Formats: sequence, structure tokens, C-alpha cells
Amino acid sequence: MPFRLGLAALLVASVASAGDTWPQFRGPNGDGVSDAKGVPTKWGETENVRWKVPVHDKGWSSPVVWKDQVWVTTAHEKGREYYILCFDAKTGKTLHDVHLFNDADTPDVSQYNSYASPTPCVEEGCVYAHFGTHGTACLDTATGKVLWQRTDLKCYHHRAPGSSAVVYRDWLFLLFDGFDPQFLVCLDKHTGKTVWRKDRDLPYQNTGKPDRDNDFKKAFATPSVFEVNGKPQLVAPAAMGTIAYDAATGEEVWRVIHGGMNEACRPLLAHGLIFLTTGHTAGLIAVKAGQTGDLTKTGVAWRLTRAAPTRPSPLVLGDLLFLVNDTGTASCLDAKTGKEVWKESLDGKFSASPVSAEGRVYFTSENGKVFVVAADRTFQLLETNKLEPGCMASPAVVDGVIFLRTKTHLYCIGK
Repeated sequence: MPFRLGLAALLVASVASAGDTWPQFRGPNGDGVSDAKGVPTKWGETENVRWKVPVHDKGWSSPVVWKDQVWVTTAHEKGREYYILCFDAKTGKTLHDVHLFNDADTPDVSQYNSYASPTPCVEEGCVYAHFGTHGTACLDTATGKVLWQRTDLKCYHHRAPGSSAVVYRDWLFLLFDGFDPQFLVCLDKHTGKTVWRKDRDLPYQNTGKPDRDNDFKKAFATPSVFEVNGKPQLVAPAAMGTIAYDAATGEEVWRVIHGGMNEACRPLLAHGLIFLTTGHTAGLIAVKAGQTGDLTKTGVAWRLTRAAPTRPSPLVLGDLLFLVNDTGTASCLDAKTGKEVWKESLDGKFSASPVSAEGRVYFTSENGKVFVVAADRTFQLLETNKLEPGCMASPAVVDGVIFLRTKTHLYCIGK
């Protein structure tokens, strides 16, 4: 049965190739893979840094790139103000700094999140900034003018939002998996109007303690759109399970109950398998694509029950699946069978998702170290780089450079 992967979140309507654009969380196909050439492997504060600019306030969102623009979101540390910034990709000059929303009623968040963690997405003429319950906006990329915005889509994130927006065809998909409620929505990307909305229907854990039960409902994952047998499916992870929806109508296509909460990793499709992680239970499953209904008992090809990530998304290159979990255990698995190929310990904790270019995997740690590893069946550490004061955001790789956001600055790294 043939399987075809559509652009995992953004159907690019331009001649821009995967090598010179990074339009969404995890790149052109939403899988962390770039076909850019001449990407550096070694850098430091005084080596191979083309420019470095401060980013005001706080945000863990990743940079996105379209032609000569780099966009990031940021927010007040306490969630009172929300911004989107645009920099010139060649010089680092600030092109736009747009104040989008205010919100005075926000809780404190842990060290592992910010009020600007969802990554924006950009396409020709438009950029979409999403801050979960605090607001979503579409801006003109040339002028920075707000074209439309929504502030009426509400949930209680408790520890701030994490799910990034996804553009596909004429639609913008948003996930809201908070304490309460849990739902997803499809908007018309041109107007911001609701096309469809679906409440989650999952067997959330019931401990008899309402506050604790609400905690088991949370998720922070970004969905992916996969074209399976010619039809687009929105694969949307949540607490306890993952559901695939018909992208056009919101009707359920399949589901798998895998347990867990705080799921944050983005789904991948390769070899006729959809790879999903399970959040705090630290598992990973490979679901057989092309099926319908409840796949919990019959649709899982293989599963990994330990050492999987809860925050950094996996990466598939050829027949190999690369992982790094939150505590720094990097693994390489056979993607078709789940069999372990190698496992190594890297220094530090990890929240950023790995990226790949030119046969290399870049693992970015919270302490600012980036480990460059050969995408091979044998573990080969090629370089270890370090920037202060550490990284929570995933890198963007385009046109021979890496855009890397630290906790305070945005770097353009290139030879």
C-alpha cells in the first residue's frame, strides 16, 4: 500500500526550496530535516557567528525563516504582553517588533515553559503567531500589519501553552489541551474564522482528585498533516492518546490509546509508520498508517517502553530513527523494527528537538551545547559547540546557516 507524506504542516506555494526556507516548527516538512548545503559544524561566540541580536522578554519558540526574514515570538515573563519580531536574515537588523496582545490574568510557569513557546509559521505574504489561549494573529510579512486576530479560543493551560500552529492549504490548525477544556480547531487562514472545532474524547485518568486529574489532561504537542492514500489526516497527540482527524471536516479517522500526559513531541511519518511519543511515560510507538478505527490493540507495529523523550521530537533519516530524551540519553533505532542500534549519554538536559543537515544530526541541550553527530549506525561525535546562556528552542537550518535562539539572543551561525 503506497503512503505519501504531504508537507507536514505547510503546503509551500512558492519556489522556495527546503534548503532556503524554514517556515514552521521543525522545518519545511515538520520533521527537522534540511537539504541545505554548507551548514557549519563548528562555532562559538567568536567563531562562525555572522550576527547576534538580543531578543527582549522571554520565549522558547523556534525561529522560522522565509526568504530574507527570520521571525520569532516573545512574551513578558509573567505573560502580560505578547510580541512577534522579525529580523533581516543577512544582517540581523530588526524589521518588525509588533505588540499583539495583553493578558493580566496569567499563572506562573515552570522553567520548562514560557508564554511564547509555540513556534510561529510563515508563508508567502503572511506569518501566523499563536500564543494558545492568549491569542492568535495573522500579520502581513511586508508591513507587519495585523490582518486578523482571535482571542476567544480559551482553555486553562496551567503551565502556559506549547502547541504550535500548523498551516495546510487554506487552513490553520490549533490545539488546546489544557486543564479544561481540551479541543482542537481549524480556522480559515485568510480570515481567522472557524471552519470546524472538535472536543477531545479520550479516557483521561481518574484519580478522584480533581486538581490531579486535570493535570493528567494536559498536552503541548504540535500536530502534523499527513497525506495518506491521497487524503490529508491531521494527527493530533494529546494526553492519554493520539487521534487522527480528517483535515477538511474534523471527523475522526483513527485513534490509539497510549497513556501519558504532557505530550509535546511532533508526529513523524516514514516507512508506512507514524511515530508517536507518549509524554511522561517516556514511551514511543510506531502506528501502522492507512488504517481506521481504534488501533490501540491491532495497529501498533512496535513500541519502545523507556528512554524516549517527552519534549524533544524524534528524527527519521533513511532507515534510522534518532532520539534524545530529556535527560540526555541519545539513541539510534532501526525505524522499521524499533531495534536499538546505539545508545550514548550526552551532557545536559534537552528540550529542543534535533535537526539534520548533510548527513549529520544536531542535538541542542539546555546548557547551550550543540552535539554534532554523524547520522550513522555507529555513534560518531563530530563536534561539540557551546553558546551562552543555553537553549530551549529548536534550531532552524537554511541556506548554509543555522539560526539558533538562546534564552537571550538569536544567532546566525555560518561559515
